[in-house]
Amino acid sequence: MAATKRWRVSGEFLARRATWQPFAKECDASSAAAAREWALSQIGGCHGVRRARIRIGEVEEVAS
Repeated sequence: MAATKRWRVSGEFLARRATWQPFAKECDASSAAAAREWALSQIGGCHGVRRARIRIGEVEEVAS
């Protein structure tokens, strides 16, 4: 099993008022792709936003 690392995912999503809202989320994941998937799931679930309306700008590893 791969060791988990701390990742920061940032970008923006289209809010209900038709404005792009910035976001930054941190999570523990095994890869950048897994962190990206986690962020899409969190934004979509919490805000009811479809994945097509979420723009991931950056996925970076955070020193722990």
